[in-house]
Amino acid sequence: MKEFVIETSARHVHVTQEVLEKLFGANQELTVKKELSQPGQFASNQKVTVVGPKGSLSCSILGPCRNVNQVEVSFSDARTLGVVAPVRESGDVLGSAPCKLVGPAGEVELTEGVIVAKRHIHMTPADAKEFGVENGQIVNVKVLNETGRQLVFGDTVVRVSEKYALAMHVDTDESNAGALSGVVMGTIVK
Repeated sequence: MKEFVIETSARHVHVTQEVLEKLFGANQELTVKKELSQPGQFASNQKVTVVGPKGSLSCSILGPCRNVNQVEVSFSDARTLGVVAPVRESGDVLGSAPCKLVGPAGEVELTEGVIVAKRHIHMTPADAKEFGVENGQIVNVKVLNETGRQLVFGDTVVRVSEKYALAMHVDTDESNAGALSGVVMGTIVK
């Protein structure tokens, strides 16, 4: 049985360089707090406040800067903010929920960008071949844990790129539902 790690992706924000400078000041750059499992990706030392109609949340910015501003939250977070965030793959923000980002040097109103990230597995082409799957394929993933809360995640999208490292990402609501903590493994089931 081929396995992969299942990681919990907590709420976070991706910003463009332009928005970063509006929030933190001219010529600012993201600084690395912690490297993430995906090559070249990191949690930065910079945090922003995400403000919705009903509430606000503190969120870390993940780096490096991107071409699109995006706020990834769980459904529980979306309720706290008071927004209806659609389930989407990362980068698909067209028509998603609005919010305001507040940093130490300024604020930015986003007309769209708040999503609940669709659960997904990052794979290299070699990984995809080994698992017998293709980019964009929807699979079911059985969580291999001993917590007494066995779970199979359906509707999990496979994302294939040479730039990825093998790992599945779920949000905090999904992680809590499966009692996921520590190193948790999963496998694709048919």
